Amino acid sequence: MPTELPPGTATAHSDRNEPTRNSQVLGIVGGFLAGILLLLWGINALANQLVWWIPPAVEKQLGTIAVPLFEAQAEASPTQDTLNQLLDRLETHLPTDPQAPRDYQVLYVPDETVNALAIPGDRIIIYQGLLSKMNSENELMMVLGHELGHFAHRDHLRSLGRGILIQIVFASLFGDIGSLGSVAISGIETFSRSQYSQAQESQADSFGLDLLVKTYGHAAGATDFFADLGEETGRNFDFLSTHPAPQKRVDRLNELIQKHSYPVLKPEPLPQSLQVQPSKP
Repeated sequence: MPTELPPGTATAHSDRNEPTRNSQVLGIVGGFLAGILLLLWGINALANQLVWWIPPAVEKQLGTIAVPLFEAQAEASPTQDTLNQLLDRLETHLPTDPQAPRDYQVLYVPDETVNALAIPGDRIIIYQGLLSKMNSENELMMVLGHELGHFAHRDHLRSLGRGILIQIVFASLFGDIGSLGSVAISGIETFSRSQYSQAQESQADSFGLDLLVKTYGHAAGATDFFADLGEETGRNFDFLSTHPAPQKRVDRLNELIQKHSYPVLKPEPLPQSLQVQPSKP
């Protein structure tokens, strides 16, 4: 015969155990999230170390995958030719390694996205949307020098290596994790890349400033693009998603200009072939 409990006993027993179960669940979830963050930190650290061991020959092989994707979008034109002429001027101030010669080139993509990228294969991607924001040659050269800074610090390989390591580790832990896992990996990779980019942009800015001064003898145009960027918003401004706040970049660049006593003279006008009229909304 079933034993009957006094009225309210079962409810009281359930109420007493509910906090315990909740705390256990929270503890498990918290431990899992902490493990994921620790794993992500380890992947970042490993990628940062391994990137310096990747020889230029391997990097060029990686470029054979990435470059054709952008070449299909690029537009061979006087604009692209002029961009490469400007890039060549900056390259004369880069250190050279006879054992590993580089061949940096610009691919000009006629798209309204306001962004520039450094990708494996020694290619810099300049979008029409970014070019339309340029008001002087010096301003554009600062952006090109910034992208060369990413090559110098191998930042373009860090993001790629981190993404590959994330996929390998998660596939090893969870096997074929399907579409849901792929979304999770994509989200973690994006977060990781964003945080890393925030920490590395200052180095690339400093590198670009140094090239700008070596090319023109002064620092005019170093902050112009970032200052203008801080005053505008829009969904096509990809710079804002992975880069530090524009005003912080302006402040830091001005500090460097003052620290090194760089003169700031009149910037050069933008070449006619690079004067792009922004599209009307």
